[in-house]
Amino acid sequence: MILRRVLIANRGEIALRILRTCQRLGIESVLAASDADLASVPARLADRVVRLGPSAPSASYLDVDAVLTAAKTAGADAIHPGYGFLSENQRLAQACAEAGIVFIGPTVEQLAAVGDKLEARRHAIAAGLPVVPGGPLDNAGDAAQLAAEIGFPLLIKAVGGGGGRGMKQVHDPAALAATIDLAMAEAGAAFGDPRVYLERFVATGRHVEVQLLADGENVVHLGTRDCSVQRRYQKLIEEAPAPVLDPALREEMHRAAVTLGKHLEYRGLGTVEFLVDVDRGTFYFLEMNARIQVEHPVTEAITGLDLVAEQLAVAEGRSLSFGQADVSFSGHAIECRINAEDWARDFQPSPGTMTEAVWPLGEGIRIDTHLQAGATVPPYYDSLLAKLIVHGRDRDEALARLRGALARCAIDGVSTNTALHQAVLEETDFVEGGVDTAWFTRFLRDHPATPSTDTAGSATGGGSHG
Repeated sequence: MILRRVLIANRGEIALRILRTCQRLGIESVLAASDADLASVPARLADRVVRLGPSAPSASYLDVDAVLTAAKTAGADAIHPGYGFLSENQRLAQACAEAGIVFIGPTVEQLAAVGDKLEARRHAIAAGLPVVPGGPLDNAGDAAQLAAEIGFPLLIKAVGGGGGRGMKQVHDPAALAATIDLAMAEAGAAFGDPRVYLERFVATGRHVEVQLLADGENVVHLGTRDCSVQRRYQKLIEEAPAPVLDPALREEMHRAAVTLGKHLEYRGLGTVEFLVDVDRGTFYFLEMNARIQVEHPVTEAITGLDLVAEQLAVAEGRSLSFGQADVSFSGHAIECRINAEDWARDFQPSPGTMTEAVWPLGEGIRIDTHLQAGATVPPYYDSLLAKLIVHGRDRDEALARLRGALARCAIDGVSTNTALHQAVLEETDFVEGGVDTAWFTRFLRDHPATPSTDTAGSATGGGSHG
């Protein structure tokens, strides 16, 4: 099926990112926008805009019926869900299939296989991938015995969740029951599913993931990404390939990810996330994300591929146009997520009007953003303003370009975390590469931020925290 008109059921920079590839390929783009986004840059650049509903996500971007109605109204051949919102929603994928609309993503069965963390873990084991010692918590009475078998410290994780919600560390057996209750309440509120499971907590792990692309039969990997710099399990800095990683271990991770993709007969883009146990020199399967990732540009930078175009090709039913031997990697890429938040106030979100927005230009620099001076950052959605991506012949050149690019960012009217990124780049551990997921917590402990005098300060190169 040739896609002629695609409904983009998302907002922000990813909506604009998808829109640009659609337009390059001659595909008509229809943006489904909430009231808060009807005057946004993506809405102005789309071939057509359909009002999705009120600004609140629950009444617009998270409303399956509203998205499907918008697609039918627009006469769309397909829906691209982007990331977040309904990107891994089985009900939307099923509704699309029943309506004869292509869901640009994996099949309903594949979404079910990896959307439930315990089911994903079961498939990983069946495919022969190593998993962190742990297991399901069938009832609270079994917790103490299961925890004793796993050993402390351990991690409580939500079965139906992601993004760190419902995830809790437990170091003291006496705190186990109360922490499980807290995690279940948080998971139930966030995902409508209070189930949790227990895993061993690996204290010195690195978050390394492998990008997959598949057409249901052929599976290729597009290399590794390191996403270990995280705040409360939210990624801040990503890079490709993962630095300071043993070559043999990297190849093992590639093979493991492809094996899981083949086991699932996977279709589309997917990311297999691993926890690298630095002390033991091994890795464990964490989860699989069945969608395009926020950090996909660093993979595009080192492979030269347009991953949205590849998604569209697979959605049209075409086979991959290349094999593993055709994939080559060039240089090193790093991405910083520039968020509207105040580092000095515990990363408090900072919605408002951007009175100034100057983004850096230059060789090896890419900015993915949907915002310009005068734009409003609404309070209803996540705080991502832009992604700054740099590419160099090696990691040293990428870091140098990133320092220069951050210094030329000038954003005013809302607080941002650009100064935080600059401070990270001054750290010897980060410059050397290979920091673990606990490193950023230590960095914050050692670099207490000074509260800014207002919540809408200027953020320029070398400027304030806000």
